[in-house]
Formats: sequence, C-alpha cells, structure tokens
Amino acid sequence: MTEVTSPLAGRAIGLAAVPDLVFAGALVGPGTAIDPVREAGDAVAPVDGTIVSMHPHAFVVIDEDGHGVLTHLGIDTVQLNGKGFELLVGKGDTVKRGQPVIRWDPRAVEAAGKSPISPVVALEAAADQLSDVQENSEVAAGDGLFTWT
Repeated sequence: MTEVTSPLAGRAIGLAAVPDLVFAGALVGPGTAIDPVREAGDAVAPVDGTIVSMHPHAFVVIDEDGHGVLTHLGIDTVQLNGKGFELLVGKGDTVKRGQPVIRWDPRAVEAAGKSPISPVVALEAAADQLSDVQENSEVAAGDGLFTWT
C-alpha cells in the first residue's frame, strides 16, 4: 500500500477538472490534481522513492513497491522550456516524502498563458486501486491525496 501525499499546497480538484483531455480522461492514469496556491515555492516528493524521470515541469518517483507517481506542474508547461523551474534533485536520486524536488512559481506559469493546475497521477494503476482520493478539499504539501493498494 502506498500513501500518496500532496506535492503542493492548494486545492485538490480531481482529474476531471484538469484543462487537458489526456489528464482529465485519466489516460495517463488515475489520481487527482492540485490547483496550487499562487506563490513561488517547492514541489515536494509525494512518496519515498527514486526519481526515475525528471523534467523542469514534471517528475516521477517510484516507491519500494514499484508504484510510480507522476507530478506534472501545470498544463502545457513543457512549452516553457524550463523557464521558471529550478531542479533541486536529479534523475536517479533517492528522495524522502516532503523533500523539495522542483522550485517553481505558479504565477509565472499563469503569466506565460499556461494553467498552473498540477495533476498527481498513479502510473500504470487501475482506478479501483485508489481510495480516499481528494477531489474537493484544501491541502497543504504533505497532506494525503490518495491511497494506492
């Protein structure tokens, strides 16, 4: 069982509210999304594990059970080519839940014409493997988002 916690402070809004059909349709995987507070800060690791994919706008951590959790900072933010994002760890690094991974500013993302809404997705999971999914609540970084069994 993997307890996935929020990488960001903000409001959990659910994947259906993401302004991107791939995420909204859970085509990447089930999970939820965070509408982040509009201030510069750090996205933190949602689980203990190893960084297996690292981009300025997104990262994947795989835990000891082999569960991969994608945190995608904003929508279409790949088009910003890393501008406004600072990597704090690298691919292959071991991280602890709550450890800062990427520093970013949701206001700068909005100013660039992109949505700062950030999906948090259980990769290669079935929807029925997730429980206690937060979809309409205020969350602090480190608060529970969903349980993956």
